[in-house]
Amino acid sequence: MRISDLLNDAKGKIVMLIFDGLGGVPHPDTGMTELEAAAIPHLDAIASRSACGLMTMVAPGITPGSGPGHMSLFGYDPVATTVGRGVLEALGVGHHQAPDELSARGNFATMDPDGGIITDRRGGPPSQDRNGELVERLNKMVKVPGFEVKFISGKEHRFVFVLKGPGLEDHLTETDPQVTGVPAHAVKALSSGSARAAEAVKLAIESINRALADMAPQNTVLLRGFGSLPKVEPFSVRYGLKAAAIATYPMYRGIASLVGMDVLDTGPTFPDQVAVLKDHWDSYDFFFIHVKGTDAAGHKGDFNAKAGVLTQCDRLVPEIESLDPTVFIVTGDHSTPTALKDHSFHPVPVLIQASTAIPTGTAAFTEAECSRGILSVFPGRKLMQLALAYAGRLKKFGA
Repeated sequence: MRISDLLNDAKGKIVMLIFDGLGGVPHPDTGMTELEAAAIPHLDAIASRSACGLMTMVAPGITPGSGPGHMSLFGYDPVATTVGRGVLEALGVGHHQAPDELSARGNFATMDPDGGIITDRRGGPPSQDRNGELVERLNKMVKVPGFEVKFISGKEHRFVFVLKGPGLEDHLTETDPQVTGVPAHAVKALSSGSARAAEAVKLAIESINRALADMAPQNTVLLRGFGSLPKVEPFSVRYGLKAAAIATYPMYRGIASLVGMDVLDTGPTFPDQVAVLKDHWDSYDFFFIHVKGTDAAGHKGDFNAKAGVLTQCDRLVPEIESLDPTVFIVTGDHSTPTALKDHSFHPVPVLIQASTAIPTGTAAFTEAECSRGILSVFPGRKLMQLALAYAGRLKKFGA
């Protein structure tokens, strides 16, 4: 059964508000999760009249990356539809990746020129102007015989690396060791078909290091998430929805672009994003709004900051409600507990507000309260199916 076969002509708008890394576990210093500590009266009130539950984004016990987490949110199988981080970064900065291109997410970094040891994985980090200067130098100086090489600025220490040429398969190891005090990893082919790509990347890194030799503290690069462009069924075809994304970070703009959403320009703050939502309300059926601050605080282990992001955003939730969406979903793409400072396998709380939702007395929007909701624990890739159902957009199956 394909969901597209059940679509009807019903109208009504769906808003999906994603707090990146939303889920948590009780922190040893507080005994609470960040959702339990946050002052979120509006989200708590919505949860009390919504269908609530928990989602596993890949499978029980499996910790999802941001790419698989979002593919799952958008209703695509995150295992069958793997997407390299580099592809998402490239799309996120507006590069339309071609089938014969290989991309990677890059960090400018600092390397001890004597021992080759990485001393700073973010190279400072550089200012945005410095980033542009470094990228301009690389585009002028880096050469790989038989291939085209392109560098595109990202935010601060980040950039996108694009290699173009024949026979570039993306089964490659990453060069980023994820820690300091050790050398960068050498790129290696994980399949015989990727040997040509591995050799080309190796030559590119050698050329990069020569070009940056006198540019300390940004005198080397680290590459992650090598990827070729996958084939993905467009969101509009899959669900019959005209969709827009309101996201500030390149990766999330990229994954929205990959599935065919229109990526709207927005300022850096949540009030900016809400303003964009209002400005474009009449033009789209589906809105994906992405908040990065919760995940960033989780990775830093800053409990108060993560709870603070939720508290600040909650104040503007009534403005979203005032638009009267047919379905309003609030959830995350994975858990990033500050107690762990990283993504975790823990299921993610979710609420679905709709006129047909069946509330079960959820007292607050927290992990524990959502576990008591009518949705129970379900696969994240089924969220879009539920969204369409609550919006009245699906016909009956069978006679």
